[in-house]
Amino acid sequence: MDETFFRQFEALIDKYTELLLGQTNEELKEKVKAWVLYSHVAKSMPALVKHWNELYPEAKEQMKQLIAEIKKLNDEARANAKKP
Repeated sequence: MDETFFRQFEALIDKYTELLLGQTNEELKEKVKAWVLYSHVAKSMPALVKHWNELYPEAKEQMKQLIAEIKKLNDEARANAKKP
């Protein structure tokens, strides 16, 4: 894959983060990437995620916090979008 692809893919992540959370920055984009990948793996290979959660309970707790943060930011962005 070439540099053009990576720039274009990064633009996709940037826009997705903005639409999902109502804002974007590098930290939020990294959080969204982790959340998306974790969610995908949890759906496609649940046994792997179960094993990872058991192996790294501290990371599991951090992921739960990250998911809660993304949900909160998404709820706030949706509420703000409905305001006139």
